[in-house]
Amino acid sequence: MSGRGRACRAAAVLLLTLAGQATPAQAAAPPAGATVRGSGVVTWAASAQRVGQGADRAYRLILRVSAGGSDLRVRLSNAYGDRPLTVDAAHAGLQAQGAALEAGSNRALTFGGEHAVTVPAGGAVWSDPLPGRVAAGARLSVSLRTPDAQGPATGHEMALTTSYLGRDADPGGDGDTGWTLTTGSWWYLDAVSVRPAHPRTGAVVALGDSITDGWGSTPGLDRRWPDDLARRLREDGTGVANEGISGNRVLTGDNGGPSAGRRLERDVLSQPGARTVILYEGVNDLKAHEGASAADIVAGYREITKRAHAAGLCVVGATVAPFKGWLQWDPDAESVRREVNHQVRSGGDFDAVADVDRALRDPRDPARLRPDLDSGDHLHPDDDGMRAIAGAVDAPSRDCRR
Repeated sequence: MSGRGRACRAAAVLLLTLAGQATPAQAAAPPAGATVRGSGVVTWAASAQRVGQGADRAYRLILRVSAGGSDLRVRLSNAYGDRPLTVDAAHAGLQAQGAALEAGSNRALTFGGEHAVTVPAGGAVWSDPLPGRVAAGARLSVSLRTPDAQGPATGHEMALTTSYLGRDADPGGDGDTGWTLTTGSWWYLDAVSVRPAHPRTGAVVALGDSITDGWGSTPGLDRRWPDDLARRLREDGTGVANEGISGNRVLTGDNGGPSAGRRLERDVLSQPGARTVILYEGVNDLKAHEGASAADIVAGYREITKRAHAAGLCVVGATVAPFKGWLQWDPDAESVRREVNHQVRSGGDFDAVADVDRALRDPRDPARLRPDLDSGDHLHPDDDGMRAIAGAVDAPSRDCRR
């Protein structure tokens, strides 16, 4: 990975295709006593989407943190809600097996000192810090109850992880009683932070589409490329946040959610401790056949980079991987892809470049993915391809400053 422009040894990136929904509602004022500002370092994230309808039920959400630390906090999101959302119980513990938790690990979260919180339509709130430590790579459970929730629900559609639902389940219990249903989405939870042992530790945020979201990797095994990157950086203490949405684009919003630029503040700049963003988007703009030129896509990259730099973050740009064989591929899209990649490699806009194209392309036909890295649809890498992407990313420096 080669340096570009500013002296920043940062993390590298990939191509993304994310699945989002409609534009978030206008954020309202936070409830009294709660906070909309995080602290510490983000250790897990999932970009907010509309995931269905709210209901009177409990959720036991399973996720894997990246960096370890103390004072765990969670962010609850009602970004797509059209009315206030009340959560009357929230707990965090460690998964044992299925919906069952390690005995004694499940503890109550508070919000401004209260056990219940009402999140305004379009808004988000952070919990208070939870005393104690969470190990790097731990399987965390966040359990919530939403009595009488109605209207559009906020979450993340493609979790690739099994979580649990129950009408009569107890969010504060350790056992699996009452958790009678499963879900493949995360509900109302969009970020987790910790206070790392080293005060200079930061986080890397992967901004991307379905490739970053993990489509093509094996469900349940945490084999998305940001997961592989998190394992590499575990000893360093760096947090890794996955902000991939299937279908996401650089230039326009669609069923892949708001464009990468429109969600930059929510998904990247607001994350506590974020030091580097890996920008891996563009393939959905190419295959949409809506007239996006290389100049248009690169201009979108530059605008995102300019805003990230203004916020003090370093930016790693990723080249767009090949996708010949996908239904929407054609020679014109391939020509634009190659020009975009030329600009990423030589344009000097990024602090560093991750050459995902080079890591994944078939040397016998550079417009295609390598067969041994292809999940089978000729667009999304498999588990080995995900590792190859993470391997193209240099370890971000904690000393990267702007």
